[in-house]
Amino acid sequence: MGGKNKQRTKGNVRPSSSGRAAAVLTREGGVIPGFVGFDTSITSELSYVPAVHGAEEIDNLVDADFRLVLRKLSKRDVVTRLKAVQDFGSMCQERDAEEVKGVLPYWPRIYCKISVDHDRRIREATQQAFEQLVLKVRRSLAPFLKSLMGHWILSQCDTYTPAASAACQAFQAAFSPTKQPEALSFCKDDILSVLQDTLLKETADTLSDPQSVTEEEREGKYVRMLTSSLLGVKRLLSLLLQSDRTALEERLARLLNSGKFWKYSKHKTPQVRGAFFEMLCALCEFTPGLVQAEAARLCPAILLSIDDTDPVVLPPVWEAVLHVVSTIPDCWTHVNAKKGFLPKLWALLKEGGKGMAKALHPNLMPLLSELPQQVTDPTVDFHTTFFSSVIQGLSSERAATSPSESAVIVASVVECLRYCILHNTEEEEEQKKIRTMLISQQLLPLLEKALGTPSLQNGPLFLLVTETLVSWERKAGLHSDDEANDSRDVFQVLLADFWEALGLLFMRYADSEDADPQALEGVATLLQVMRYPERVKSKHAQKKKSVKICFSQPENNEKSGVQGEGDGVEKPAQTEPEPVNETAFGSLQTQHFEDVVCQLAQLCLAHVNEKNSERHLVFLSLLLQSFHTPRVFSTLVELEDKLAHGEPRGEVTMKNPAMQFLLERAVVWLAAEGRGDTEHLVEMVFSSLYCCSQQETTRILNHISTMDLQWGIILQIIQRACSDPETLTSCHDWLKGSVLGKRLLGLTEELCKVGGSAPSSTSSTSNHSWTLISLVLSQHHNNGPVIGEVYLEKILERLHATLSETKSLSDAGDMEPLICFICDVASTFFSSVQDCLLLLSAEELLLTVFQLTAQDQTHTRLSDSLLDKLRKVCVAGVQSLVQHSEYEVKEGGFLHSAALWVTKQLLTISLDIKSLQVLIVAVQSLVETILSVCDEDSSVLVQFFTQLTPSQAEWTRIRRALPPQWIKAPLLSGRHRGVCENPSMEIWKFRVSARPPAHLCACALLGRVAQTVAVTPCGKEAECASRLPNLKYTVSELLYALQWCKEVEDIPAYHSLLTDPGLLGGLQGQVPMEDLLGTLYSRSVEDGGLWSLTLENYIHTNNLAATHSATVRRLYGSADSLFPVSQGKLSTLQVLCPTMTTEDQETLVALATAGIINWQENDDVYGCLAVLLCCLKANTHVEEEVLQAILATVMEWRSSKEDWFLFSSDLSKATAEELNLAAEMMRFLSWLVTNCPRVLGGSQWDFLLCSMLAWLETASENVSSLWNPWVQLFVCENAAAIVKLNQFFTSSSPDVLEKLPSELTREWTEFFVEGIFNLLFPLPVNITDAFTEPDDPVFPLAVLQSVGMALTYVRVEQLTQNSLPPRFIADQKTNLPEPLQTLLNTFCPLLLFKARPLQITVHHLLEKVMPQLPECDGEGDNNKSDDDGDEPCLSPPASLMAVLSTCEELCDSILAGVQVGEFAVVQPLGVEYSCILGYLLAWKLLLTFFKSSPSHLRAHYAQYLRRSGSLNKLLLHLFKLMPENPVYPGQGPDTKETKTFFTESQSLAVHNSESVEWELPHLACSVYYSTVQDLPAMVRLWWNSQEKRVSAAVEKFTIKYVSPVLSAQEISSVHSSTQLFDSMTVKARSAAREVIATYSVDEIFIELVIQLPQNYPLGSITVESGRRVGVAVQQWRNWMLQLSTYLTHQNGSIMEGLALWKNNVDKRFEGIEDCMICFSVIHGSNYSLPKKGCRTCKKKFHSACLYKWFTSSNKSTCPLCRETFF
Repeated sequence: MGGKNKQRTKGNVRPSSSGRAAAVLTREGGVIPGFVGFDTSITSELSYVPAVHGAEEIDNLVDADFRLVLRKLSKRDVVTRLKAVQDFGSMCQERDAEEVKGVLPYWPRIYCKISVDHDRRIREATQQAFEQLVLKVRRSLAPFLKSLMGHWILSQCDTYTPAASAACQAFQAAFSPTKQPEALSFCKDDILSVLQDTLLKETADTLSDPQSVTEEEREGKYVRMLTSSLLGVKRLLSLLLQSDRTALEERLARLLNSGKFWKYSKHKTPQVRGAFFEMLCALCEFTPGLVQAEAARLCPAILLSIDDTDPVVLPPVWEAVLHVVSTIPDCWTHVNAKKGFLPKLWALLKEGGKGMAKALHPNLMPLLSELPQQVTDPTVDFHTTFFSSVIQGLSSERAATSPSESAVIVASVVECLRYCILHNTEEEEEQKKIRTMLISQQLLPLLEKALGTPSLQNGPLFLLVTETLVSWERKAGLHSDDEANDSRDVFQVLLADFWEALGLLFMRYADSEDADPQALEGVATLLQVMRYPERVKSKHAQKKKSVKICFSQPENNEKSGVQGEGDGVEKPAQTEPEPVNETAFGSLQTQHFEDVVCQLAQLCLAHVNEKNSERHLVFLSLLLQSFHTPRVFSTLVELEDKLAHGEPRGEVTMKNPAMQFLLERAVVWLAAEGRGDTEHLVEMVFSSLYCCSQQETTRILNHISTMDLQWGIILQIIQRACSDPETLTSCHDWLKGSVLGKRLLGLTEELCKVGGSAPSSTSSTSNHSWTLISLVLSQHHNNGPVIGEVYLEKILERLHATLSETKSLSDAGDMEPLICFICDVASTFFSSVQDCLLLLSAEELLLTVFQLTAQDQTHTRLSDSLLDKLRKVCVAGVQSLVQHSEYEVKEGGFLHSAALWVTKQLLTISLDIKSLQVLIVAVQSLVETILSVCDEDSSVLVQFFTQLTPSQAEWTRIRRALPPQWIKAPLLSGRHRGVCENPSMEIWKFRVSARPPAHLCACALLGRVAQTVAVTPCGKEAECASRLPNLKYTVSELLYALQWCKEVEDIPAYHSLLTDPGLLGGLQGQVPMEDLLGTLYSRSVEDGGLWSLTLENYIHTNNLAATHSATVRRLYGSADSLFPVSQGKLSTLQVLCPTMTTEDQETLVALATAGIINWQENDDVYGCLAVLLCCLKANTHVEEEVLQAILATVMEWRSSKEDWFLFSSDLSKATAEELNLAAEMMRFLSWLVTNCPRVLGGSQWDFLLCSMLAWLETASENVSSLWNPWVQLFVCENAAAIVKLNQFFTSSSPDVLEKLPSELTREWTEFFVEGIFNLLFPLPVNITDAFTEPDDPVFPLAVLQSVGMALTYVRVEQLTQNSLPPRFIADQKTNLPEPLQTLLNTFCPLLLFKARPLQITVHHLLEKVMPQLPECDGEGDNNKSDDDGDEPCLSPPASLMAVLSTCEELCDSILAGVQVGEFAVVQPLGVEYSCILGYLLAWKLLLTFFKSSPSHLRAHYAQYLRRSGSLNKLLLHLFKLMPENPVYPGQGPDTKETKTFFTESQSLAVHNSESVEWELPHLACSVYYSTVQDLPAMVRLWWNSQEKRVSAAVEKFTIKYVSPVLSAQEISSVHSSTQLFDSMTVKARSAAREVIATYSVDEIFIELVIQLPQNYPLGSITVESGRRVGVAVQQWRNWMLQLSTYLTHQNGSIMEGLALWKNNVDKRFEGIEDCMICFSVIHGSNYSLPKKGCRTCKKKFHSACLYKWFTSSNKSTCPLCRETFF
């Protein structure tokens, strides 16, 4: 075909060479050759589908798709064939019938091949596809049936069941049941031909191709075909009509004549053997004549194969055996039974059928019935051997381990035995011998064996024997419905003999001192089964239905010892009593039976009396349990009489032998000391009581109760008495009586004693006692308690008293076992007794349980497990309580008492947070339980909630008890204008305790309860929540508490109590908005204060001003209603003013203005001024004339009411009202400056500025009074006014400033500014001196913030020439003037003070002076002598370095556990935060200082930093403080360029900005950026010295975030540089990150290209050569090396490096020689000239270069001439 592996070109439709050859053949011959594809005509030899082109013209019936699929069916690949078969089936289903019919001529051959494929999936899919084909073509299949049917029958007998099932389904789809015999009759010869060929002709090699199929697969297919063919013959015979079977007999005879056929009976594969015997069964059944003819070969083949015990073969073999012995009369003539058949049978039976008993043993009785006399002679021996073999099979390993196998064998033995006896009922001697042998040698030994074998006892043996005995009794005429027979006497004798032998057997077992208890139990079980066979029969039936069902005995399922081993299937339930004279249907009627029982009972009693035998006592109990008849008791009493020699006894006792036995024997045994197991004795007592009247029963049980028996026995007796209705009725009087009640009450008292008896409470005796108490409390019958109600209540009272003691005891943990028992008792009582909680004592018990669950474990000392128990008890009790419709929350009841107790806990006991949470959870659980069981119309929940809610008076009391710290934040932020009665430092020093106030506790609990009601999913959800009374007041109080927490700020734990997810929103949804708003408004107007802030928050949170403005306006009606202004109204007005209409605001302004102007007649000037400012803040328009009038009035107060201004006053003595008024005046004046400076004339400005200065002076004199929030307000407003004035004079437009009075600006600049800042400057220091502890509640942080904002406007001159008191430090080296040094010494330590506003303020102040400091160091380190070879170094300002070293140590310890590259999260505003903030701010100042230093000083400072190692530590710290992804917060997702902390500059505002959480990371990034920008050489040096992990992390971060920004800035700084060089030009290429410097002098021309690396500044800058003219190569290289050295080692920008290099080259041209060590005129790092000269060669060197030369070479010779250097 040419080019086997070539890729065929796409679109190439030209056929392959073989296709073209076929086309040529077609054209030339006109006929497709036969060696490929189809013949030209359809012949009897069906060919494959056409495989060449051109076939379409010949046979258009086959669709192209079908042709493709059928072609794939001949492929070798299994998956391809499987897919093809599945496709064929789906195509048959989808295509038209005509298209499918076209395939039919080719289908039979393909089907015959693939239906016997190796792969079972293909075989299954083939049958499924065939079904689709059949359904589509229907009758059109008929012509092809003969060629299909043989393999079709084979497929129906496929060994792979799904394939066989699919084939049968296809067959049923093709033919209805009536048509199937006809179809098979039509094809029978063809079918038989296929089957015979497989059986007689085919081999493994002929069925499969040996070359392509493995031997294993070939053999597998052959075996499968053989099996299918044998089963196929059976199926064919079973489906054909009798006439067709007869017709086939001749051909079948040929099959049977074949020797190969008979060899299949010994085939090595079990499947083939099994199929062979199944076929023989079919032959025996359908063609008996044929079988008779072949009997000589057939009989031995079957009868001598019975020892084939393969699971596949044995069932068909035995079916064939039965067929043979019944079909062929002379079968035994062909087989020697004695030598061939029977030995194999005996061996098989002795081994229990070798695990195949279920298949084998049911065939034994039919076999027995068909065995002729010649086989069974001698009969006795035969039967003896037969039964002995079968019974021996019971001992085989499989039968012993499998109950089902054992049961089959037993059933077979008994049915064969019954059969043999029924067929041997004559009086002949031979038959007598057989009967005797069967009873004495077979049945009785079998029973004896069963007595010692639990598995046989639990099997069907006893029941089958009983049924056998019943059938014999009937034949003996002992039943009323007896059959008339002639062998009555025979059976009577048979029964007598049997019972006599059985009695002897029983006596032999029982009459022994050490009798086997298991055997005795077996005897009892046999007798019980014989007594009540029907009961056991019904149990067997149930067991057969589901083997997994377990029948437990009510109230008795923990007993042990009575049932013995096994599951007690055959033992009747002991708790089911039987009437005394019951004769169940089918039970034994013979007198012998009861005689045997009486003998056994007497024997047991004798053994008990004489030898005190416990095992005989148990046996006697079991006997009496089934045989509680008067005769048995009489027998026992008679024996007693003989032993007692006629002692006198009571009349009643004489009459009733059962009672006599009870009192004289059973009770005595019960009371015996040291008896372990008493359950059988209790059973014996109740067996005896069946024969007693109710009065006798009561008398006996009362007698037993008073005998001081163990409590475990009493428990067993009560359990047994309650086990069934009949016993309960007979014991009713005893249970309800006083004897038992008093005994139980005494027991409770004894158990509940704490102290000496506590340790014994864990003993087993005590366990029985608690179980007993639990039982009598929880058992109830006919809706009443078991014991008398009086005693029940007394028991409950005692339990309650014990639990109450537990609450008060501190060592409750020691009583845990006792409480645990009480829990169990109470739980069973609450959960099982109806109406139990209608008893008052039960409610008290429940209350105590609830109280224990609602208290913290640290108080009650209860374990978790016990607490869980108590909670479950509580839930059970509440459910039981509330589910009664008549229950109400009445005084003294559980819910009422619980609510009172909870309220008391909340309001009077100071709970910690943990205790409160425990209480809340307990109450929530209580409410959830109520909700789960209360009816829709139940008022229980409403009543309970009402009881829980405090009254209005209580609400007011606990609200007023809230600490007043809340007022501070809103007062200083201007949101609230309030006063406080009698403020003292103690009040403000008070820290809010860890125990939440009562108000918060109540709100948290009621809110959670209301939420639980609101969210509980129930049908009544909407009603439940809305019916809670006064919910609006509860929600109002909750909002109030939340507002308090919000204002106090520093208690997150409190806040979390009140802000559960969905708590507030869920509750607000339950209260109408108008109701809640109205409540908050009325409280605000009445009380003001925090209520006003709560109202404001509610309006703002729910956006009511925009959405419900009319509702808000309706609250106050008109603005007039809020005048005259009280404290509450003022607070409310401040809240509502921004939401008011313009008209209302103007009304307020008019009223306030009138009040201010008429101040002499108005008491509340402050209120009017406050209202006016509220309106001004809300941007209300006010006429300038009005403002002027108000300002004139204020100026009038200056002269007439100067004390209102508090100038030079002692603010500690000023009242809050006075301080508020002064603050309002400051606010008014600063508002005028900012918003309306037009109204201020010269005198007004003088008044304003002088007032500000006077107020500031007052503030600076009263630093010690700043603990008072109102003094803080005074200072803050003063500082705010100063800020406004500074902004006005520095930022106003020229137009505004021109209109000011002429001298005002000059006066401000020259006089007021200096005065203000001279007073402001010392304030931060004075405040920190007065208040040294920043965490103190009275620390004036707000004042520091306000003063700090004002100080940011200070000018540099005022800083450098400050008037601070001098402050110097001993031994401090400094070149600074005294004012500057004092400034640094004063303010630098404050960088470490834990107050962020102060730290930022100090940073801003010092940042202004930092550029002034380097110039004080002059030329730097000039003190060093010339001989000192080390590089000079100079310290930055000492006070700053001292702070830095302190911070460094602190940061080391803070960040010690963080790896480089990890992000250390620092809690905002904590101690660590302030420490790190001070550290970073100090470095920021140092870098500012460094940046402003000249180059030569910078080298000295850098050397100092290198030696101290400070910079190395800084960089390590920075990489722990910078976030891994420093993205600037607050960016939208569609931001084009991502902003980072490196691209955005940071404004360090003094006021506490919202972004405080990102402040440190941003500051760390800012410091890192400044460091790499200003100290690149040092950073590079540090980076190169780090270990690989650290350096990799640093480089990755720097490349990603820093290098792009820094490179761009360097390039742009070159672009924008204003620095001009003589004879040098500099250009920059930003895209390539290149800078090009061109230097030209005279005829010399040099061009250098400076390339920035990707990881700039960590990597070295590369210097490449551009053009050069007139420079020697060596000189050129030296200069390139110098520039590279400068750029690498100097700490500065590229422009600074270029300037240094140019200076160096210029010096060279000026004639100064290079240093011959570094080949540079100017030193690379300290910028010095070569000064140290050699006395021999006169060459000069840099000092630093020489020092390095000497230390590295260890010589002191000149580098050039090698002479000693002097």
